[in-house]
Amino acid sequence: MFEDLSDKLEAAFARLRGRGTLSPADIKEGLREVRRVLLEADVNFQLTREFLERVEKRAVGVTALSAVSPAQQLIKIVHEELAAMLGERREGLKLSSVPPTIVMMVGLQGSGKTTTAAKLARKLKGEGRPTRLVAADVYRPAAIDQLETLGQQLDVPVYADRTTQDVVRIARAGIDEAKRARDRVVIIDTAGRLQIDEEMMDELRHLKDAVRPTEILLVADGMTGQEAVKIAQGFDSALGVTGVVLTKMDGDARGGAALSIYGVTKKPIKYIGVGEKPDALEEFHPDRMAGRILQMGDVVSLVEKAQAAFDEDEAKKLQKKMKKEGMDLTDFLNAMRQIQRLGPLEGVLKMIPGVNTKMLKQAKMDPNRMKHVEAIVLSMTPAERKDPSLLNGSRRARVARGAGRSISEVNRLLEQFREMQKMMKKMSQGGGRMGMPSMPGMFGMR
Repeated sequence: MFEDLSDKLEAAFARLRGRGTLSPADIKEGLREVRRVLLEADVNFQLTREFLERVEKRAVGVTALSAVSPAQQLIKIVHEELAAMLGERREGLKLSSVPPTIVMMVGLQGSGKTTTAAKLARKLKGEGRPTRLVAADVYRPAAIDQLETLGQQLDVPVYADRTTQDVVRIARAGIDEAKRARDRVVIIDTAGRLQIDEEMMDELRHLKDAVRPTEILLVADGMTGQEAVKIAQGFDSALGVTGVVLTKMDGDARGGAALSIYGVTKKPIKYIGVGEKPDALEEFHPDRMAGRILQMGDVVSLVEKAQAAFDEDEAKKLQKKMKKEGMDLTDFLNAMRQIQRLGPLEGVLKMIPGVNTKMLKQAKMDPNRMKHVEAIVLSMTPAERKDPSLLNGSRRARVARGAGRSISEVNRLLEQFREMQKMMKKMSQGGGRMGMPSMPGMFGMR
């Protein structure tokens, strides 16, 4: 996400960092490079021009402070203006004072609307808001089947009626059922088209007038850049959308849609889709995203991810056991599985301040390393996991065969595990705070 944009902005600012003072000519030169980078990222031309004018106006007169260089001050200004460009502040989902809150999902075919509706339902249910999905896409083949399958997988109820193509009737019946079940939120998955047409918009307008939704969320493909912005303008002028969900952001290295959509439409980005898994829907925070783009990290989001992924009771049990008996390979496997819930390790590490894309490339991370480690540990007997000293040469060979890995990988894992045991023992003796251990070597970082 934003990888190309981040790398190019980092290179643009690297030229300014070594200078003790920044003259107006230096600032112009730096911003000229930023302009080129933003336009290459498919950011709206008018927005780019206004953004650079604001930055230049604020940057004039920036002088060296005792602890902060002019280049760092300029980056701070760019960070604040980027956050403003992305939406200034986080705007969450509006909830009706009288439930159920009704959310209409709109968008073109192929934008990921049905999947996003299910992801949002899962997210709201996890927050303690019982949610019902309504299948109002009566035109796309298997759209209802897809939503019902997703609902079963996520344990979210789905209302569907295959006897009619009257979407207003379907939506009203689904809302009535939600009221009887005391659901807090109803998400209506509407039909999409390959392009915006008047017939499509008329149907959506009738549906909007009939159900009076609290939110109309446009689901747009982030990888389409300025096309997503034009689509947002079209839906907004016809319906008055209240927010945007940008999908496929995990594959968007440029970020033009995210950086343009708020500035052009003034409609906030409320969520971003960052993968295919059911939990791959993130709340959108403009200031945090600006920090990620400038490779400043995003510790707040990392902590929130950890809180959602880690089982607190399990962590406390592990901490207590490690203080008493030390950590064995079964404990390590459980800890590793909790870390895996955070998502791809590379994405997690990018949230740490000071870690940038270039560093991660140099680290030569192996994305399959976690699976290899898990296979090795699961190939051991319970006794071997409890006491790795039992693993002599012949046992290690057996474990390697069972995991489909080399003996050298088994040896390396055991050596790294011994090092980690020593570290945990020192922390325990020193009264340090215990938590999820840091295990970059285990996960293929050299």
